[in-house]
Amino acid sequence: MRVVEIKPKKCKAPGCGKLFKPAMTTQKVCSVACAKAIAKDPKLQKIAAKAITKQKRQDLQERREKLKTKGERLREAQQAFNAYIRERDRLAGYACISSGRPLDWNGNAVDAGHYRSTGAAPHLRFDESNCHAQSKHDNRYLSGNVADYRIGLIKRIGLEAVEALETDQSVRRYTIEDLQAIKALYRQKLKDLRRAAA
Repeated sequence: MRVVEIKPKKCKAPGCGKLFKPAMTTQKVCSVACAKAIAKDPKLQKIAAKAITKQKRQDLQERREKLKTKGERLREAQQAFNAYIRERDRLAGYACISSGRPLDWNGNAVDAGHYRSTGAAPHLRFDESNCHAQSKHDNRYLSGNVADYRIGLIKRIGLEAVEALETDQSVRRYTIEDLQAIKALYRQKLKDLRRAAA
């Protein structure tokens, strides 16, 4: 965990204004006496209450983050990746990779379907060329509609790239740090896509 240096602040207590080095980023006053002065000022009490509530929320969030299992982190990274894939293909105007039919982007009818499934090829779960927007019907009820998926994939990325996916048997082990980085990367890529499209 990276330690962040907290910059000196100016005391918020009425009549003080002295520079001090806070122990926490949310600390607003330099001393107990200044904290008591704030406690007597109704306007400043609201500011202090907000800071305390914000700090409690941050502490709770940090504790929850530490308690997450590797499986929970994997699901979060997968959700971020899938959201990016769906948005990438929506903005590109792609149809369903397997059926070729237009996708219904209103609602919840589109999946990020993997050509080689995450069960059969977990090392390809975050490979962008292995995952494309697919109708829920094809992905869930036709077990990915693999034969037609392959045809659509060859049209989109080429035969050589498809064969490279099919022969990729490399082993990839994801650490908790890897999964956190993947989640952050795809959340940022999704933001960038949306910003560019706006």
